[in-house]
Amino acid sequence: MLEIALSLPGENGDVNAAPIGLFDSGVGGLSVLREIQSALPAESVYYVADSAHAPWGDKPPAFVRDRGLKIARFLLAQGVKAIVIGSNTGTAGSAEALRANLDVPVVGIEPGIKPAVNATRTRVVGAIVPAAVGGSDRLASLLERFGSDVRVIIQPVPGLVEHIEDADLDGPELRRMVEGYIRPMLEAGADTIVLGSTHYVFLKPILKEIAGADVALIETGAAVARQLAHVLEEGGLRADGSDGRERFWTSGDPATSTRVISKLLGRAVEVERLPEL
Repeated sequence: MLEIALSLPGENGDVNAAPIGLFDSGVGGLSVLREIQSALPAESVYYVADSAHAPWGDKPPAFVRDRGLKIARFLLAQGVKAIVIGSNTGTAGSAEALRANLDVPVVGIEPGIKPAVNATRTRVVGAIVPAAVGGSDRLASLLERFGSDVRVIIQPVPGLVEHIEDADLDGPELRRMVEGYIRPMLEAGADTIVLGSTHYVFLKPILKEIAGADVALIETGAAVARQLAHVLEEGGLRADGSDGRERFWTSGDPATSTRVISKLLGRAVEVERLPEL
C-alpha cells in the first residue's frame, strides 16, 4: 500500500487546504476542471496532462493502468488529498488499480448512458466514444443496466482527440470528421448524444451546429464535481476560505501545452514539464 505524507482530518487543518489531483491523457480533463472550480471554488486543483501519450483511447488497458498509477503517485508526492480521473478511458483502465493501491479517495467518470436514456424521447441514443471505452466492460455494464429498452448507437470516433489536443475546435477537417460520425445516428433518429470523452465537451458548439438545438448533448463533468464534493464532505476534507490555486504539468511540450490549455480555458496559465515517470 502506498504511504502518503498527509495529516489525517482532525489532526490539524492542513489536509483541508491540500489540493485535488486531476489527470487525463491530455486536455480533455480541463472540462472537468471547469466544473470542479465552478462547484468548489475554494478547492485547489493540480492538473496533469499526459500529452506525450495522448490519446489513451487507442492504447492497451495495461498501458492506461500503468500511466494512471504513475501519475497518481506523482500527484500524491505533491500532497493531494484526493484524485479525480478526468478521463473516461483513464477511469475504465485505471480506477480499480488506483482504488486498490492508494490511500486517498479516487473519483472517476463514466459515459452518461443513464441520463441519456432518461432524456431521450425517440428512444434512440447516440454515443461518441474512444475505442477503449467502446469495448470496455464498464460501458457494457452501463448498457446492460440502463440501455435495455432503448437503441444505443455506439460510435468510436478516432482522430477527434488529436484535433482537440491542438485546440482545433472548428477547423474544416474536424468539421468533416464530426459530421461523418454523428450524421448516421441523427438519421437513425437519435435525439440525444452522449459525449463519451471529456475531450468531446470542447466540441459542443460544433456538435450543436450540426445536430441542431433539439438534440441533447450529455456530459458528466458536473456529476463528477458533485461526487467529489460529496466525497470531500464525507471525509471532512472540504477546503475553507478563499479561491483555490491551480497548477499544471504536461508530459509533452510545456510551451505547446501552455498555448493549448490557455486557449481552452480562456485565460493565461503556465504549464510545467512533468518529470519522467
